[in-house]
Amino acid sequence: MKKISGNKLLVKALREEGVDTIFGYPGACTIDISDELYKQDFTRVILPRQEVALVHEADAYARSTGKTGVCLVTSGPGATNLVTGLATAYYDSVPLVCFTGQVARHLIGNDAFQEVDIVGITRSITKYGVVVKKREDLGRVVKEAFYIARTGRPGPVLIDLPKDVMAELGSPEYPSEVNIRGYKPSTGVHIGQLKRAIKMLGKAKRPLFLAGGGVIISGARKEFTELAERTKVPVVTTVMGRGAISTNHPLYIGNLGMHGAYASNMAVNECDLLFSIGTRFNDRITGKLHSFAPKAKIVHIDIDTAAISKNVQVDVPIVADAKEAVEKLLEYVDNCDTEKWMDQIGAWKAEHPLVMKEKPIMTPQDVIGAINRLFDEAIIITDVGQHQMFTAQFAEITEKKRLIMSGGLGTMGYGLPGAIGAKLGNPDKPVISISGDGGMQMNIQELATAVLEELPIISCIFNNNNLGMVRQWQKLFYGKRYSMTCLRSGAACRGKCGEVPCPPYTPDFIKLAESYGAKGIHVTKKEEIEPAFSEAMKSVKTPYILEFDIDPEDLVYPMLKPGGTLEDMIMDC
Repeated sequence: MKKISGNKLLVKALREEGVDTIFGYPGACTIDISDELYKQDFTRVILPRQEVALVHEADAYARSTGKTGVCLVTSGPGATNLVTGLATAYYDSVPLVCFTGQVARHLIGNDAFQEVDIVGITRSITKYGVVVKKREDLGRVVKEAFYIARTGRPGPVLIDLPKDVMAELGSPEYPSEVNIRGYKPSTGVHIGQLKRAIKMLGKAKRPLFLAGGGVIISGARKEFTELAERTKVPVVTTVMGRGAISTNHPLYIGNLGMHGAYASNMAVNECDLLFSIGTRFNDRITGKLHSFAPKAKIVHIDIDTAAISKNVQVDVPIVADAKEAVEKLLEYVDNCDTEKWMDQIGAWKAEHPLVMKEKPIMTPQDVIGAINRLFDEAIIITDVGQHQMFTAQFAEITEKKRLIMSGGLGTMGYGLPGAIGAKLGNPDKPVISISGDGGMQMNIQELATAVLEELPIISCIFNNNNLGMVRQWQKLFYGKRYSMTCLRSGAACRGKCGEVPCPPYTPDFIKLAESYGAKGIHVTKKEEIEPAFSEAMKSVKTPYILEFDIDPEDLVYPMLKPGGTLEDMIMDC
């Protein structure tokens, strides 16, 4: 049997795993891998402009396709630039396999050029991380990495590849099976616990489904919708769970939590059974923990044992994949009498409908409303900030419309690279990113990637000249002391706000788009919104930037008071 190098075996492994897209940035410790990739034609190699964006592109590719995202970066700063993206994927349960170059084994620990302990650095934000110390372990480690990344609660896996190990000759065999002692993801559903939950559901007078991102990750949207329709139980979602049931569905109330709908938060506060599927009960949805769902028994279905009763004590824990659990529920559940409960929810909706005030100038809801009307099918990617919450409130998410964002970590700069990754994985679907003017500038260099890959993504910038979400907190809770949030601030006006004219905004996004080879339209009036989208939709190869002038006084409401309960909502000011 002819021996081959570790570099060749890695490329063979990628073929065996069905990897059709790799997001990579080269360097000294991975140049030999790059050379082997040059010789093959089964996968395309995407060259972003920075590793921070590269991992977000792989992340969104994975979220939007259901495949495992694959990254390849060099040692040292190439590896450390992955840290934020790995944490983003870890908190949102995204399957990634990230290969990092490493110096030769005899140099490890000697402060060699571009040497870092990347496995140690990322231990708390990866599902698994390992340095391949022996050539004979390479095939097994790669096989295990793909298996670990996509099974159980999905997540990122990091494999560190010393250069001398990869150059060494060894067996060309790549394993066909995985057997990892100590890692046996839960399969199946505990029927006894499930029947307890179903019995409680049958007795409840005010039952409520809470759907989290786990419903979407497991591919259970269709089954979950059927479950809600069969039981007639209303549904609230976390921001990550938006889309678990169509936002147009009569049983859907809205998001709950920090910027949740009034009716959603009140429903959680008043329900007598909260049936939660695929959520971690983080602080953004619970408010003050001891007052969360105070009148309810709680059922919690989650793939991750560690997530159950971690933040909120539950009455019926069920460790299971969301889709498997919902499919099993459908075998047993029956219609619930929720007519009076739905009337009460309808009254809350009427009391405080989720709408922005009508204004003569353009609002975020006007822009998102145009997206709802013009796109029957789309993948919508957001950055992080006010625009993200506006999108989570007002975007229609249906069977043909998907919403993707950084939820658990809240990573600014995710929007544009996320759109690139989603479009590469879904070339036939419209892809729209929505960013603030702050987040857009964190990875704006990726416009070059979008142009060179001929990706007709539409990148919306909600430009309010500020870091809007922090400014909102400053306005509401810090006496309007707008420190470090004005993006027009500079040497000419620092410390003189209101005393001297504001400097012009920099950059000029439209000129910047054109300098990259993209196209741009600056929208200043309501009547310009739909024509701008219509023009951008005609493009088949060129990315568009649509910049929308947004009033910095447009705030995201409702908003929970800091340290408050779900009842402590600021509705407006």
